[in-house]
Amino acid sequence: MTTDPAPSASARRAPAGAAVLREDVTEAIRNAVLEELAAVGFSRMSIEGIARRAGVGKTAVYRRWKSKLHLVLDLVGAFAVDGLPVPATGSLYGDVRALLEVMSHVLRHPVASAVIPDLLVEASRNPEIADAVRGALLDGQHRMAQGIVSDAVARGELPADISPDHALDLLIGPLYWRQVVVRDAVTPAHLDTLAHQVVAGLKSASGTA
Repeated sequence: MTTDPAPSASARRAPAGAAVLREDVTEAIRNAVLEELAAVGFSRMSIEGIARRAGVGKTAVYRRWKSKLHLVLDLVGAFAVDGLPVPATGSLYGDVRALLEVMSHVLRHPVASAVIPDLLVEASRNPEIADAVRGALLDGQHRMAQGIVSDAVARGELPADISPDHALDLLIGPLYWRQVVVRDAVTPAHLDTLAHQVVAGLKSASGTA
């Protein structure tokens, strides 16, 4: 009985269509999206305009994202806190203060100051965008709030029935309003005060103040 010979190196070679996407081109496209959004907004943004700003063909964009919505959500997802560890300082105040520090840094990013407000306007008119933005933004933040609350419950600082959603509202709402809507500077002293207020609010809501 004979056996088939091993495939040659040329036979094992990946097809031409499987070429690795160049990271410098991907980064150029992402930068072009930020520029295009700042110039024309989400509703008027086009793949053609993005490609032109990036100095690439439309095909290069479509190889990476199937629509402008997916492209923008990729930016939002990359900037969100989903991959960050839950703060573990040993106290509710310490965890809240650490998360506020992280979120203050995140909210200074151009995606937060320019892209997200524009997307929220579109989300009010388009359920698909609303669902996608909610998933991209809230999943990671909810996970962090859940972790902070769970640790505080385990230490006896909060009761077991405290709502992570309520904690997230108290944590992110005032910071987003100040940095993204009003666009006032946020100092370490302001974050200290806000952290104390959030902790007091959570304990007051739970009856443990």
